[in-house]
Amino acid sequence: MNTSLFAVLCVGLGGGVGAVFRHIVSTIVAQKLGHGTFGILAVNVTGSLLIGLIGGFFLEPGVTGTPSELVWLLAVVGVCGGYTTVSSFSLQTLTLLREGQGGPALLNIGASLVLCLSATAIGFALIYSMGAMP
Repeated sequence: MNTSLFAVLCVGLGGGVGAVFRHIVSTIVAQKLGHGTFGILAVNVTGSLLIGLIGGFFLEPGVTGTPSELVWLLAVVGVCGGYTTVSSFSLQTLTLLREGQGGPALLNIGASLVLCLSATAIGFALIYSMGAMP
Protein backbone atom coordinates (compact mmCIF):
# COMPACT_ATOMS: atom_id res chain seq x y z
CA MET A 1 0.00 0.00 0.00
CA ASN A 2 1.31 3.40 -0.95
CA THR A 3 1.37 5.72 2.05
CA SER A 4 3.42 8.48 0.45
CA LEU A 5 2.25 12.03 0.97
CA PHE A 6 1.11 12.25 -2.67
CA ALA A 7 -0.91 9.03 -2.34
CA VAL A 8 -2.57 10.30 0.84
CA LEU A 9 -3.34 13.61 -0.87
CA CYS A 10 -4.93 11.74 -3.82
CA VAL A 11 -7.19 9.80 -1.44
CA GLY A 12 -8.05 12.95 0.51
CA LEU A 13 -8.82 14.99 -2.60
CA GLY A 14 -10.92 12.20 -4.10
CA GLY A 15 -12.68 11.59 -0.79
CA GLY A 16 -13.58 15.26 -0.49
CA VAL A 17 -14.99 15.31 -4.03
CA GLY A 18 -16.97 12.12 -3.36
CA ALA A 19 -18.37 13.46 -0.08
CA VAL A 20 -19.52 16.69 -1.72
CA PHE A 21 -21.27 14.78 -4.50
CA ARG A 22 -22.85 12.44 -1.92
CA HIS A 23 -24.33 15.45 -0.15
CA ILE A 24 -25.59 17.00 -3.40
CA VAL A 25 -27.15 13.81 -4.79
CA SER A 26 -28.71 12.64 -1.53
CA THR A 27 -30.15 16.10 -0.83
CA ILE A 28 -31.66 16.53 -4.30
CA VAL A 29 -33.18 13.03 -4.34
CA ALA A 30 -34.50 13.36 -0.77
CA GLN A 31 -36.15 16.69 -1.66
CA LYS A 32 -37.71 15.24 -4.82
CA LEU A 33 -38.96 12.01 -3.20
CA GLY A 34 -39.69 13.32 0.29
CA HIS A 35 -37.44 11.14 2.45
CA GLY A 36 -33.70 10.97 3.19
CA THR A 37 -33.67 7.20 2.83
CA PHE A 38 -34.24 7.53 -0.91
CA GLY A 39 -31.35 9.97 -1.18
CA ILE A 40 -28.98 7.50 0.47
CA LEU A 41 -30.34 4.67 -1.69
CA ALA A 42 -29.67 6.76 -4.80
CA VAL A 43 -26.11 7.43 -3.62
CA ASN A 44 -25.49 3.75 -2.87
CA VAL A 45 -26.83 2.60 -6.24
CA THR A 46 -25.06 5.25 -8.31
CA GLY A 47 -21.82 4.76 -6.35
CA SER A 48 -21.98 1.03 -6.98
CA LEU A 49 -22.56 1.68 -10.68
CA LEU A 50 -19.60 4.08 -10.76
CA ILE A 51 -17.21 1.65 -9.07
CA GLY A 52 -18.43 -1.10 -11.39
CA LEU A 53 -17.67 1.09 -14.41
CA ILE A 54 -14.21 1.96 -13.08
CA GLY A 55 -13.48 -1.61 -11.99
CA GLY A 56 -14.71 -3.04 -15.28
CA PHE A 57 -12.67 -0.50 -17.25
CA PHE A 58 -9.44 -1.14 -15.36
CA LEU A 59 -9.73 -4.68 -14.04
CA GLU A 60 -11.49 -6.61 -16.82
CA PRO A 61 -8.86 -8.47 -18.89
CA GLY A 62 -8.37 -6.99 -22.33
CA VAL A 63 -10.09 -3.67 -21.64
CA THR A 64 -7.35 -1.22 -20.65
CA GLY A 65 -4.99 -2.90 -18.24
CA THR A 66 -3.95 -1.92 -14.76
CA PRO A 67 -4.44 1.67 -13.65
CA SER A 68 -1.63 3.52 -11.97
CA GLU A 69 -1.84 3.15 -8.23
CA LEU A 70 -2.42 6.88 -7.83
CA VAL A 71 -5.33 6.86 -10.30
CA TRP A 72 -6.87 3.94 -8.38
CA LEU A 73 -6.34 5.73 -5.05
CA LEU A 74 -7.92 8.94 -6.37
CA ALA A 75 -10.87 7.41 -8.25
CA VAL A 76 -11.78 4.27 -6.30
CA VAL A 77 -10.50 4.73 -2.77
CA GLY A 78 -11.01 8.50 -2.78
CA VAL A 79 -14.00 9.49 -4.93
CA CYS A 80 -16.00 6.25 -4.67
CA GLY A 81 -15.07 5.74 -1.01
CA GLY A 82 -16.03 9.32 -0.17
CA TYR A 83 -19.24 9.03 -2.15
CA THR A 84 -20.34 5.72 -0.60
CA THR A 85 -18.62 2.78 1.07
CA VAL A 86 -21.36 0.52 -0.25
CA SER A 87 -19.59 0.72 -3.61
CA SER A 88 -16.40 -0.74 -2.08
CA PHE A 89 -18.42 -3.45 -0.35
CA SER A 90 -20.10 -4.27 -3.67
CA LEU A 91 -16.82 -4.42 -5.61
CA GLN A 92 -15.15 -6.63 -3.00
CA THR A 93 -18.13 -8.99 -2.85
CA LEU A 94 -18.33 -9.21 -6.65
CA THR A 95 -14.59 -9.91 -6.79
CA LEU A 96 -15.04 -12.81 -4.36
CA LEU A 97 -17.91 -14.19 -6.47
CA ARG A 98 -15.91 -13.84 -9.70
CA GLU A 99 -13.03 -15.72 -8.06
CA GLY A 100 -15.39 -18.60 -7.25
CA GLN A 101 -15.42 -17.83 -3.54
CA GLY A 102 -19.18 -17.91 -2.99
CA GLY A 103 -18.94 -18.85 0.67
CA PRO A 104 -16.78 -15.90 1.69
CA ALA A 105 -18.93 -13.60 -0.48
CA LEU A 106 -22.13 -14.71 1.27
CA LEU A 107 -20.40 -14.45 4.64
CA ASN A 108 -19.35 -10.89 3.76
CA ILE A 109 -22.92 -9.97 2.81
CA GLY A 110 -24.53 -11.55 5.87
CA ALA A 111 -21.90 -10.37 8.33
CA SER A 112 -22.01 -6.82 6.96
CA LEU A 113 -25.78 -6.59 7.30
CA VAL A 114 -26.01 -8.20 10.71
CA LEU A 115 -22.92 -6.65 12.28
CA CYS A 116 -23.41 -3.14 10.90
CA LEU A 117 -27.09 -2.94 11.79
CA SER A 118 -26.33 -4.41 15.22
CA ALA A 119 -23.48 -1.95 15.81
CA THR A 120 -25.78 0.95 14.92
CA ALA A 121 -28.47 -0.34 17.30
CA ILE A 122 -25.88 -0.79 20.06
CA GLY A 123 -24.66 2.76 19.50
CA PHE A 124 -28.20 4.08 19.85
CA ALA A 125 -28.76 1.96 22.95
CA LEU A 126 -25.54 3.22 24.56
CA ILE A 127 -26.46 6.84 23.95
CA TYR A 128 -30.00 6.22 25.18
CA SER A 129 -28.69 4.52 28.34
CA MET A 130 -26.60 7.60 29.11
CA GLY A 131 -29.70 9.77 28.92
CA ALA A 132 -28.58 11.60 25.80
CA MET A 133 -31.75 10.76 23.90
CA PRO A 134 -35.35 11.44 24.96
